[in-house]
Amino acid sequence: MRKHWLDNLRWTTVIIVLIYHVFYFYNAKGVFGGIGGFYETQPQDAIMSLIYPWIMMLLFIVAGMSSKYALEKCSHKEFIKSRTRKLLVPATIGLFVFQWMTGYFNTQVAGVSQGIADKIQTIPAEARYIACALSGTGPLWFIQDLWLFSLILILIRLLKGDRIHSAFGNLINNKANNWIWILIIVLGGYLVVWGATQTNISYPEPNSGEGLWNLYRPAEYFITFLLGYFVFSHDKVIELTKSICLPMLAISAASGILFAIRIYGQDDTNPVVLKGWLTNIFAWSTMLALIGCFAKWADRTSKFAAYMAKSSFGIYVMHYLVIASLGYMMKMYTQLPPLAIYAILLASVLLISPALNEIISRIPFIRWCVIGINKRNRK
Repeated sequence: MRKHWLDNLRWTTVIIVLIYHVFYFYNAKGVFGGIGGFYETQPQDAIMSLIYPWIMMLLFIVAGMSSKYALEKCSHKEFIKSRTRKLLVPATIGLFVFQWMTGYFNTQVAGVSQGIADKIQTIPAEARYIACALSGTGPLWFIQDLWLFSLILILIRLLKGDRIHSAFGNLINNKANNWIWILIIVLGGYLVVWGATQTNISYPEPNSGEGLWNLYRPAEYFITFLLGYFVFSHDKVIELTKSICLPMLAISAASGILFAIRIYGQDDTNPVVLKGWLTNIFAWSTMLALIGCFAKWADRTSKFAAYMAKSSFGIYVMHYLVIASLGYMMKMYTQLPPLAIYAILLASVLLISPALNEIISRIPFIRWCVIGINKRNRK
């Protein structure tokens, strides 16, 4: 039986990522990759603080759960083949077919922020194309990580890793006192997530492998991916999470407001910030709250929800081209007030990204390169 709540949580999280990137692009905190803010400090940047600490960890938990359900229906070979087509192809070949356009605007943004825009234009066209393709990775780091995690997961399963999954399932289902398990999920899960964030390098060398490690955060995200696979794929865990979703929502709101106030105007992607106890209380309580609330109240579908469940991956792949191109041009070539720029960019990314996905999904071969599908009706 399909878990509609999980589909709804996935596509809703993707929409939140789109919203985050609108504010990220114009942030005044100095977060790497944006074109810069309109003022020295901006209240709207607090939206980033309320999203960043948990958003990608939640996507990896959802991916871990989805991987468990998928592997109940297919062989290891079929799983690897499917994940390679869906994840690796768009994150490699797709860079040279589509994402080079995103990379072009990324290089323009970098040229503006670093004062080297004129020098970029002197680079030979062939070299610029390759540089643009490689710079077009952007948010696709997520699917690069996920492809690698999928391969490692198969190795774990071959080492009888599913015995751990079954043993945990038997243990939690046979335990009478649910409150003990709630404490384990809440406190134990917090310690796991907090421990995972400690793998980030606090003061990385600029333009080094340390910085790349902090961008991809492979240990942190792999741990949360495994949480999804080994823990949250159990129905009993979801039932317990549903029972505490409202208290977790209250803790999330309180800790999120405190966190946003505490780091107002600061870079919320800083590894030192991400390692903090308050950051992780906010992140973990938010993830538990959303998983519980969606499982409790969003386990249903509609035509719109079914469309979003099918299209959210393509929308994710497409969206940053809209933000980078339109966001750059409005900042550099118009005198629109900031409120209008935010409104136009937000509306555009929510409308144009699905439209681009619909267009690309209708073009043979290109759809395979860009969003990893062979046929238009194939997920």
